[in-house]
Amino acid sequence: MRLTSPAFSDGKLIPADHTCDGKDASPPLAWDDVPEETQSFALLVTDSDADDFVHWLLTDIPADVRELPEGRGDEMGTPSSNHFGRSGWGGPCPPSGQHRYVFTLYALTEPIALGGGRLSADDVLAAAYARTLATGELTGVYGRRR
Repeated sequence: MRLTSPAFSDGKLIPADHTCDGKDASPPLAWDDVPEETQSFALLVTDSDADDFVHWLLTDIPADVRELPEGRGDEMGTPSSNHFGRSGWGGPCPPSGQHRYVFTLYALTEPIALGGGRLSADDVLAAAYARTLATGELTGVYGRRR
């Protein structure tokens, strides 16, 4: 499965509009090469340079969805709490230096349906473990303006 964004390429800079230095809007994402058996998707975004700090946890994205529009990703699934303590997208906001943000999309055999808001990344990964058909990954980088 291939995960892409029209806002940034793999390994490249995430635009400020998708960070705490801008509008903090979730970036647009798209995917293809989805396994035929897919019944749902889950998305996890972590900062790999900050102990996998969770920026976005979105479950139960319908199987027929192939993109998340800019700023509207939370409408396409069930958002859960991020490590900022709120539900939904929380854009990059590193305290210093440039960090790597890993977007991982999971194609699942069934929805996770554990109830949004209170799920942790560990809850989602445990539930997805036996349900995952394929994954797609996209990494973006960001460093704060000074």
